[in-house]
Order: sequence, then C-alpha cells, then structure tokens
Amino acid sequence: MIRLEGQRLLVSGPLTISTVATLKGEGAALVAEADRVVDLSAAGPVDSAALALLLSWTRAANGAGRKLSIVAAPPALLSLAALYDVDAILPLAH
Repeated sequence: MIRLEGQRLLVSGPLTISTVATLKGEGAALVAEADRVVDLSAAGPVDSAALALLLSWTRAANGAGRKLSIVAAPPALLSLAALYDVDAILPLAH
C-alpha cells in the first residue's frame, strides 16, 4: 500500500513478487509528478521484486527530471541491493 503525505510516499506491507505489480504504476506516477521521499519503514517482507519496483520508480523519477530518495530500507533490501550490485544505482539514504 502507498500513502502520500506531503512529498513522502509511505510504503507499507510486503514488497514481494506477489504484491509489487499492483504498486508499480501508482508509485511511478507519484514519483514522476514531484520530488519524493520513499519511506520503507513500514515495508516488509521484501524480495528481489522490491528491487525491481524501486528501480522502476527511480527510472520514472529520473525520466521526469525529479529527485527521489529512499529512506528506512529494511536490512534485507539493503542486502539484496548489495548482492545484485544495484546499491549504487538506487537513491538509498543512509
């Protein structure tokens, strides 16, 4: 689920292969319309589909000339990003 609070996108619930398809379009539209902070503090569990989702949102934001930052990424997501060597591509705030 995505909830917009100001410039912050609060993402909650699982980010897995069975859930990300429903979030992709809505999130892409939101990150393309303004600079956004994606807050993952209420997200989990995650799998590699979460990386695909965040990469697609990053492309959408970049394509629209918007800034995107991802905060409070779960440790499992950070591990996957490092494993797949996309941690430098994702705008992860540390």
